[in-house]
Amino acid sequence: MIRDITLGQYYPGESWIHRLDPRLKIVATLLYIISLFVVRDFGGFLIAWLALEAVILISRVPRSYILRGLRPVFLIIAFTLLVNLFMIPGDVLVRFWKLQITVQGVETAAFMGIRLVLLILGSSLLTLTTRPIQLTDGIEALLSPLKKIGVPAHELAMMMTIALRFIPTLLEETDKIMKAQQARGADFETGSLFRRAKALVPILVPLFISAFRIAQDLAMAMESRCYGSGRPRTRMNEIRFARRDLAGAILMMSYLAMIVLERILW
Repeated sequence: MIRDITLGQYYPGESWIHRLDPRLKIVATLLYIISLFVVRDFGGFLIAWLALEAVILISRVPRSYILRGLRPVFLIIAFTLLVNLFMIPGDVLVRFWKLQITVQGVETAAFMGIRLVLLILGSSLLTLTTRPIQLTDGIEALLSPLKKIGVPAHELAMMMTIALRFIPTLLEETDKIMKAQQARGADFETGSLFRRAKALVPILVPLFISAFRIAQDLAMAMESRCYGSGRPRTRMNEIRFARRDLAGAILMMSYLAMIVLERILW
């Protein structure tokens, strides 16, 4: 399950989505997430799902690889569905003991489940199709207007990108530690949920030590390259808004227009 987390990982490719301006992809991802909370019926979710399917096809990232990212958050999605299913009052469909399932509960649970799935998949596509350095440049460019009021845009962009980039690194370290302990007789897969959670506690100490070691190595690597905060920096590849980015912006605006029209009409 550790290796199933796709957030923060990059899938190499040369598709049209991969070559888009990172600023456009970041803004498009944020607008897509906002649109999921604007939607109030299944027609809107259908539009959002079709748009996501189109992006997945164009990006050429295997659908199985993208869907694999849902496995680690399956329990969160299931818990959200159960809470909405049993806690929403309304017209009763099924009643047993002190619990009841209502029509409104089923609708709300379905809405929340679809919204969470689309949100996770849409967010994962950003990191899967954008290199970490491009992500840093895009975030810094979007935050650059805030420099006038003293906001350290470059430092914030660097911290956010490092945090995203080291998610798969730490997960890989966790997987190595678990395999090493399993080779010594540790059991992480049998027993109750509480027992399996308790068995993960011995992993935390070596994981924290490994995380601090990785952070120290990164700091030394940055210092050896004369990296310093607050200094003006140049880039080997400057990001530029091209024709393909204009086409992507038009498509994104068309998607938002369809969401707004669907909301108004229905």
